[in-house]
Amino acid sequence: MMPPHPTIDQISLPNVLAVLGDHTRLAILGDLARREGTALTCSNFIDLASKSNLSYHFAKMREAGIIRVEPSGTSRLITLRRDDLDARFPGLLDSIIATAITLPPPEKRVAANT
Repeated sequence: MMPPHPTIDQISLPNVLAVLGDHTRLAILGDLARREGTALTCSNFIDLASKSNLSYHFAKMREAGIIRVEPSGTSRLITLRRDDLDARFPGLLDSIIATAITLPPPEKRVAANT
């Protein structure tokens, strides 16, 4: 079952900016932008946070209209909604991505085993 995604008209600038105000989500955006055109799975981001924490971040980004999440067997494929965001807010995504891809990824948030 495909999770709900907002239509282009439902994507709001305040919501997109609020969601991207998080370092982990900016790192996710940067990774998606660097590998644009390739659908990624949650495992591609496991160095950023725990699996449950990533699920939370992906849900926030999907609800804001930043990413598309599509089930594929037991995995979920994650893609950037660049065309939709560019149509809604021309130039905005390029500005954010230009910064996001230069930021170092946030520290791993999974507690280290000691």
